Order: sequence, then C-alpha cells, then structure tokens
Amino acid sequence: MPDLLPCVEIDPPGGDAQHSVIWLHGLGADGHDFEPIVPYLGVGRDLAVRFVFPHAPQMPVTIKGGFVMRAWYDITDVDFDRRNDVVNIQKSAQHVVDLIARENDRGVPTSRIVLAGFSQGGAIALHQGLRHPDALAGILALSTYLVMPEAAEKERSPANAKTGIFQAHGTHDPVVPFPMGKRSHDQLLAMGYDVEWHTYPMQHM
Repeated sequence: MPDLLPCVEIDPPGGDAQHSVIWLHGLGADGHDFEPIVPYLGVGRDLAVRFVFPHAPQMPVTIKGGFVMRAWYDITDVDFDRRNDVVNIQKSAQHVVDLIARENDRGVPTSRIVLAGFSQGGAIALHQGLRHPDALAGILALSTYLVMPEAAEKERSPANAKTGIFQAHGTHDPVVPFPMGKRSHDQLLAMGYDVEWHTYPMQHM
C-alpha cells in the first residue's frame, strides 16, 4: 500500500461503511475544515456513509510569498490561465487514487464513492473525477474551477462520462471569481457532463 495522506475520518454508526465521501479541503486549510458540517447534511444512518477528509501535503505557495501551508498544488500567478502546477496536480490526483483504492480495500466499491472538494480541493476532485478509470457515485465541486482544462477532453475517462456533477459557486467570490467557475461549468456541459449548477449570493465560503 502506498503512503496515504493522513485523514480525518467519520465512520457511520457501527463502523461498517457501505458508501464513502472523500472530501478535499481548500488552500491553507486541513482535513478538519469540513468535518463539522457532517451532522447537518442529513445523511440517513441506513446509508452507512464514511466521510474521509484528507490533509493536503505541506508545500511553499508562491502567491503567498512562499509560505509553507497545506496545498494540493502551487499557485504561481493571479492569472488563472497560468496557474497549472502540473507536477503537484498530478501528485495530488494520485493521492486521491490511493484513497479510493483504500476504500475499495475496506469494502466500498468505487461506484459508491463520492469525490468532493472545495476551491483547490474541488479542482483536484474535478481533475481526477473526470479521469478516474472506474465510475464514481458522483462529484461535488464547490467554489472551484477546472485546472488543465485544455487536457481534460483527451484525458477524461469514458467510465465517468455519465457521472453526475454538483457544482456550486458564490456570485461574489473574490478568490475564484464567479466567471471562472461559470466558464468551467460551460466547459463541462460542452463535454457532455450531467452538471447540476447552483449559484449563491455569497463570497468564497
């Protein structure tokens, strides 16, 4: 088994998970960031869902003055079209592959795994979700965008061509501007994905 990222985990009552949600946090946060919302999601006990919140690796982030923080990839420029740290995007995608494999080993098939993420974490969720060789239960993308969009068309996997995507974005987002999220939404639609799109009068939250 490869070295797995450390994770915060919330097991279902009884501990015997039948479904899993792997949820990736945003830049500078950690796996505890979305842990408190689980009780408010209204997930039925009968579904037996395990929530897995991994901690991103620590790395210097250029746009933050080189400060070392948890990040899924480096951000080198305020221009989104020049933000593609391909090496670390691919490393983070592999971390997700490894976490999915662990859930498989624990008895949860990929078809019962939702890949979720916020901001940077959402970018990785979309990136790997489109490319994953086995069909996922769904993809949740919050306040985020497509990284390496020019490569998505040729690298995407047929296995997830019909996988549902829930995408949400705040109309007043100053971090990932709303037009960037909308552009990614339009790109997903153009590729034929089933995207449920929601907007909210809020900032980057």
